[in-house]
Amino acid sequence: MARGRGARSLTGDARRKPGRRRPVCIGLTGPIGCGKSTIASWLGERGTVVVDADAVARSVTEPGQPALAAVFARFGDAVRRPDGSLDRAALAGIVFADAPRLRELEAIVHPAVRPRILAAIDAATTSGAPAVAIEAIRLVEGGLATVCDEVWLVVCGEGIQRSRLTGRGTDAADAERRIAAQSGMTDRLRGTATRVIDTSPDAATVKRGVIEALEDALVRRGEQTS
Repeated sequence: MARGRGARSLTGDARRKPGRRRPVCIGLTGPIGCGKSTIASWLGERGTVVVDADAVARSVTEPGQPALAAVFARFGDAVRRPDGSLDRAALAGIVFADAPRLRELEAIVHPAVRPRILAAIDAATTSGAPAVAIEAIRLVEGGLATVCDEVWLVVCGEGIQRSRLTGRGTDAADAERRIAAQSGMTDRLRGTATRVIDTSPDAATVKRGVIEALEDALVRRGEQTS
């Protein structure tokens, strides 16, 4: 686990509201299968409010949501199920094989996701939570890194990544396609990361390092607001 840049300052609508101590906001990002959800669960055990950007993205593309209509308009009936819902597997098959199409999808979904995540941060502030963790594979691309005090880049060895993907039911060909689609992500995000967390070691070692990183982030937040 490595310490990178200093904590980020907030901008715009994510600034701490007067009279409230805003939680430290941690962005969790990195390639698929590297352990972001596991780290988020460990943070949750320590009172951190966890916001899963992928779950939010699913909610904004449910039937009746404006973003879903926009997805159908852009990608056509190939991604529409007979009941009018989104065929997520078909959509993934398109965007993971075509970077420009992925950017088209993100241009639809990210603007719908951001307000809901900001609302979750506000709710965590009201509840007095010590920290919020935003788990998002496209944290930087979706503009969510700008609302985070810290960005944690979660990485692991490619062999471990592949094993984790196939171990949770992803077929080998799909796993290779997803890994290839994210080629270069780790190197691209290192300059943005506050900390790099390698989940290749045993779980107990990684968890201990994650809790230490959280405690350090909370101390730093206290120093900034005292």
